[in-house]
Amino acid sequence: MTLPSILFYILIGVVSIQVAYYLSFLFSFAIKRAETRLKKNIPISIIICAKNEAENLKNNLPLILNQEYSNFEIVLVNDSSSDNTLKIMKEFEAKHNNITVVDVKTNETFWGNKKYALTLGIKASKYDFLVFTDADCIPNSNKWLAHISGNFSNQKSIVLGYGAYSKKRFSFLNKLIRFETVLTALQYFSYSNLGMPYMGVGRNMAYRKELFFNNSGFNNHMSIKSGDDDLFINEVANKTNTSICFTSDSFTVSEPKASFKAWILQKRRHISTAKYYKLKHKFFLGLFYTSQLLFWILGIVLILLGYNWQWVLAVILLRFFVQLLCFGFTSKKLGEVDLIILSPILELFLITTQLSIFIANLISKPKHWK
Repeated sequence: MTLPSILFYILIGVVSIQVAYYLSFLFSFAIKRAETRLKKNIPISIIICAKNEAENLKNNLPLILNQEYSNFEIVLVNDSSSDNTLKIMKEFEAKHNNITVVDVKTNETFWGNKKYALTLGIKASKYDFLVFTDADCIPNSNKWLAHISGNFSNQKSIVLGYGAYSKKRFSFLNKLIRFETVLTALQYFSYSNLGMPYMGVGRNMAYRKELFFNNSGFNNHMSIKSGDDDLFINEVANKTNTSICFTSDSFTVSEPKASFKAWILQKRRHISTAKYYKLKHKFFLGLFYTSQLLFWILGIVLILLGYNWQWVLAVILLRFFVQLLCFGFTSKKLGEVDLIILSPILELFLITTQLSIFIANLISKPKHWK
């Protein structure tokens, strides 16, 4: 058997894994309808941890305050900012009796660790139901809080939401960031939908304070600078206590990074936490990424070699059809339809970028959250 024929059979195996993954893991969410559950009577504490976010707070806090919800407070956590963040927070606190400011001073033990600041914010909150977002995020509607809180119940103590990024015309980086965001959401929503929740995003998620303290908060991974959202959820979420919320009114929207360098640094922090996930999650996520990488390598090599190009092309097109079907349904659901036609190109760029980030993280580790 020749080397090209061996590579072709490996390609068939890789595509089989990809197709099985998309149809079994991801398609269940892609075709799932969003359910609207509104509650306005559960007291909610919104936690916003900010570091050097004066302008974002000034612009975005009014939209949080404008939520159509009967009983909520906002806990603003100033994480040792060097700009006017604390001043802006104090100004809002003076005007609104449902705002509490927590000023976190520099701590050598927990320097650069958002988890420490968040823990102090959670301790300062009055209510048991906590909703988390970031200072650079705005709610997609004035019913954001009602949609998120509506997914809490006696059994559900975690709610995973979608944190979108705003669209920028004529920007390939913007499309790449949004593509990665949709693909990540497709995975964590799908896993949760199948009873295997493994992460959430701090831009839009919620859980009960009781759950936080009963599981010792961030203590088990406090030494890891990132992971206040995904590592905590990976540790405590299960098939019975986790709900997903993806109605368009429940989204938050934030400004994406404006340069490749800034985005790469952000992704380095995020990817560095994946090795601390539970073994089953690492296996399935690793298998998906490895099969993606091998699909592109083997497909390109076999096309260049001209080996049975009709069959190679047929296998490649089958995989793209299944991928586009699944990603297309999800993109429409999450309001990212413009990404569908570019998804193969964006996927190739994302895979190569993730590979370079993985190699960079082996050499050095990100030091702090901001």
